[in-house]
Amino acid sequence: MPEMTAKKKCCKDKPRCKKCPVVLKRLADAGCAERLDLRHYVVDKKVKKKVLKQARER
Repeated sequence: MPEMTAKKKCCKDKPRCKKCPVVLKRLADAGCAERLDLRHYVVDKKVKKKVLKQARER
């Protein structure tokens, strides 16, 4: 998942989906993704499973 577009609105799943804007923002804050503009992110290919799990939890 090198380049991703965030969804407009969270679907409120548990755990959150990978394209949720909250998950992508958390990955960017953790240093695993870079925000290009409002909804587009460049995500590292090798995101650790622990980091992704923590970003997706509700």
